[in-house]
Parts: sequence; C-alpha cells; structure tokens
Amino acid sequence: MQKTELPVYSIGLFGDGIKHFWMGKFTGLIDRYPILGYPHRQDFYTILLVENALGEILVDSEKINLNFSAKAIIIKPGCILSLDLNKQAIGHIVCFTEQFFSLRYNNNMLHQFSYFRREARPYLRLHDKNKSRLDQLIELCHDEFGSDLGESETLLRSYLNIILFELERMYHPTGFQAHKNIKQEKIQQFEELINLHFYSKKLPSSYADLLFMSPNYLNKICKEETGQTAGDLIRRRVAIEAQRLLHYSSCTVNEIAHQLGFDNISYFVTYFKKQTGLTPEQFRKEKH
Repeated sequence: MQKTELPVYSIGLFGDGIKHFWMGKFTGLIDRYPILGYPHRQDFYTILLVENALGEILVDSEKINLNFSAKAIIIKPGCILSLDLNKQAIGHIVCFTEQFFSLRYNNNMLHQFSYFRREARPYLRLHDKNKSRLDQLIELCHDEFGSDLGESETLLRSYLNIILFELERMYHPTGFQAHKNIKQEKIQQFEELINLHFYSKKLPSSYADLLFMSPNYLNKICKEETGQTAGDLIRRRVAIEAQRLLHYSSCTVNEIAHQLGFDNISYFVTYFKKQTGLTPEQFRKEKH
C-alpha cells in the first residue's frame, strides 16, 4: 500500500477569519472540526486544558489517556495529533501561532518554556491548588476572545503570556531550568547573535563565523534542536521585526525595507510574502 503524507493544517482550519489566535471549549469540538479526530500535523501551537474528559489524545507516538483527570496537553508545531474525546468532555483548547506571540514578545521567548522544548513530555497534570488560578485566566481570555473591543489582540497576547508562565510554574515549580546541553547553548548563542545582527547579516555563514563553526554544522544543530534550518531562524526573526514595524510604526514599506537592510524593495516584498503569506501592505491593512 502506498504511504501518504499526513495533512498539515494551519490555524485557519477554525475559520476563514482566523489568522493567528483561536480558542474554544471542548463541547462539540470534534463535530465542528472532524479533521481533529484524524492524525494530522499543525503549523501552530496548541494547548489542551482538560478538566474532565474520557478518551485518548495522540501526540506523536505518545497516547495520552484522559481518564477524567485534569491535564494540560501541549502540542508543538509539526507534531502528529489526533483527538478522541467523549461528547461530554469539559475543557478548553487554545491555539496560537509563533507570529502572534512574537509580535510583542522576544522571538526566542517561547523556547524558554520547558514544555515547548523538543525533548519535553507533552502533558502535565493539573492539581486543584494551582488549577483554580489557571481557570480564572482562561475564562478572562475566553471572554476577551469573544468580545469586539479595541486592543483585543494586545490583551489576548498578554493573557496568553501569563497562562504560559502559569503552566511553566506547574511544569517546573522552581522556575526556568538553567541546564542545557552544548548544542542548546550554541542555538541560544545563535539566536542572541541574530537579535544583534539581523539588520545587516542574513546568511547563516556570517553567524557560523561568529560562532567559530562551519555553516553545515550550524545548520545541523539547528535542525536537531529546533526542527528549522539556520536560514529559517534568521528569516523568521527578520519577518517578525518587519511585522512589528508595520504594525506599530508609521514608517512606509520602503523605509522599513531600508531599516531591515534591503536595498531592493521588490525583494523585501517577495521576502515578506514568502514568510507571512501577505504583502507588507496587506499585512498593515489587516492589522488596522
């Protein structure tokens, strides 16, 4: 039998107008989005906050039995996922793209959360003593998501940040774990160098020189530790800064292109569209 690739879905599966953030309750979830019941990949982050449910959730090769116990299940982009929930399941699903979070916060911040690391187990148990605080945050976030008030995205981003920190406290009560292997240390150094030099240095070879390693080795450890190439990480950082400038400044597209080190505006437009799916003007219009 011929092997077929698993489908990869964007956050737009929840609706045509959904670009970077979506959340909902478990009630009727599989009926509304039946594709979630079949193995697939997603290019966005998903957090399942299970309050009371029966069934099984597949994350890569790990099958997580729900058994009516409260859990937080974390699905990173690229993981294989399928949901098997009973119709009476109670809980919330929170979905967001890296772009949504990174538009306001540092682009490498997500990698600091223990549960988003490649080797981390995909779930943690929620205990009564810390679950009530998380429940309050989720309700506030859900209310804001359903509202049509000004600056809603900014508030949602802030709520999301707090929720992620609350989950980190449950995952590692002592705080962020300092221990990293040598490759992880090199990736962190690479990302710090990108933050310093992305305006002028856009080739992996430039950073490999600064890290005293070959471009091939830099690319290899990036793939192993993040699932992305060195070039992907550089392009992602440039695209995030371009989105910030388009969203939060009144600079023209030409001025932004120049600030980011692009001599050719048409190349910048092509570059930006390849990373985001929109032209700079389309992105700015959508955000305003």
